Amino acid sequence: MERSLTMELVRVTEAAAIAAGRWMGLGKKNEADEAATSAMRKVFDTIPMRGTVVIGEGEMDEAPMLYIGERLGLGYLPEVDVAVDPLEGTNIVAKGLWNSLSVVAVSDRGGLLHAPDMYMEKIAVGPKAVGQIDLDAPVEDNLKAVARATGKDMEDVVAVVLDRPRHAKLIEEIRKAGARIKLISDGDVAAAVNTGFPDTGVDILFGTGGAPEGVLAAVALKCLGGEIQGRLVPEDEAQYERCIKMGLSDPRKVLRMEDMVKGEDAIFAATGVTDGELLKGVRYNGNLVTTHSLVMRAKTGTVRFIEGTHRLEKKPNLVIK
Repeated sequence: MERSLTMELVRVTEAAAIAAGRWMGLGKKNEADEAATSAMRKVFDTIPMRGTVVIGEGEMDEAPMLYIGERLGLGYLPEVDVAVDPLEGTNIVAKGLWNSLSVVAVSDRGGLLHAPDMYMEKIAVGPKAVGQIDLDAPVEDNLKAVARATGKDMEDVVAVVLDRPRHAKLIEEIRKAGARIKLISDGDVAAAVNTGFPDTGVDILFGTGGAPEGVLAAVALKCLGGEIQGRLVPEDEAQYERCIKMGLSDPRKVLRMEDMVKGEDAIFAATGVTDGELLKGVRYNGNLVTTHSLVMRAKTGTVRFIEGTHRLEKKPNLVIK
């Protein structure tokens, strides 16, 4: 992939975040998602690439999507797989909560797992704990491994978990082991990425969330040198058969980094829509808008934080042609 693609992808997430952020706190998650999706598509179509969406968004919550198989870009090389979540955390934006992002990940063609829109069990850690976790190991064993790897006492280890009834037993096991928990309402891509940055105060992610979000998180953690493991959770025979049709011969096997993101290169970009531990949300002051973004490349290990100031009178449609 071309190095210049990293900055082009930031333009994509910035536009989506600016469009979605206007809906913050208004209680209208689908309108926010539609605004992000429309803005993202407009900017994608100005980028010199031949992209194919392999992970789209919106099937579970019936929101508008960049659909799987959609072609993006100006139609010439590089040829890439594209995973998108124009608005990760639609409920977060609707309620004005923390850690909503606009997210894009790309790899060379054929590099990303075509994850179906269903649930996935996940465990994720940052670089210090790579090789120390096991999705099939007891929760306490994983927490002890992370404590050893990070040089922390168990009482200082923080696990992040989606606040869902299905995680009641998991939460009990984490607390019994002596670790602390940060419960989140939505947004487990941001939570997984946070494990790769010590300043966020998050050491490990546990629990079951969306499979597409798992692949997006895998790209980010590949760039950071972290690790994620996952297992798909088909809820019925139709979902199981869908996995088979998408090329997953054993839908219940543990998926590792190399299963979710193949090859040496991938790019991850995210812009904050609402404030979070890692990124600030969009700030509006009339026609002057400020964004805070993260872009990373696996091949080089480069991590960039970018603060952008946008004069909307100069690009009223969020695109400069």
